[in-house]
Amino acid sequence: MLIYPAIDLYEGKAVRLYRGDYARMTVYSAHPVEVARDFARQGATHMHVVDLEGARGGSTPNLDTVREIARSSGLFVECGGGLRSLEAVEAVLSAGAGRAILGTAAVEDAQLLETAAREFGSRLAVGVDLRDGLVAVRGWTETSSLTAEEFMPRIAALGIGTVICTDISRDGAMSGANTGLYRRLSRGFGVDLIASGGVSSLEDVRALRALGLHGAIVGRAYYTGDMDLREAIEVAR
Repeated sequence: MLIYPAIDLYEGKAVRLYRGDYARMTVYSAHPVEVARDFARQGATHMHVVDLEGARGGSTPNLDTVREIARSSGLFVECGGGLRSLEAVEAVLSAGAGRAILGTAAVEDAQLLETAAREFGSRLAVGVDLRDGLVAVRGWTETSSLTAEEFMPRIAALGIGTVICTDISRDGAMSGANTGLYRRLSRGFGVDLIASGGVSSLEDVRALRALGLHGAIVGRAYYTGDMDLREAIEVAR
């Protein structure tokens, strides 16, 4: 299993939200590129980036920072937040990201999702962000009527191979990963599943690895020092 340390970008800074609440934002670094370099120094090979401004507003205001992160870190970067057109996906990939993540657009625009899946293949992933069992959109500020069990077969049918699933109730809360959710979703859909939200201890990493997941995203626990990234990477292996 791969560990994806995360950088959430807001106004060019590395931040974290508490349970997706923009009013409860903590700025951890004004230098996200240096944070990404530290991920590499700690042994990471992959990382996860979200443009929070883009996620809420539907644009890519932090694209230059994403470009510099990809260039300077040497890591495989998966990036989402505000990608609601083919042009936005292409811009992120051209900036050096190895994989672009569709969230809101994947839920609201079936034609765009189908076209993007055909054009970008394995360089495309879908974010399935869950609040109270339903898929959230627009930077987690709104909730759709879709459940993960309804949405994921549509994703898999298009040949999209990677899904990042976030339990919003645990994101940034340091409350442990929702292993029951990931156990349920890891069965029968035929996708590489990446767990996100509440991954805050080596015990979480061990439990997710035991489920056979492709990856786990580590955010706040890295920034607070509650999880040693190098050790987490070794445990995940």
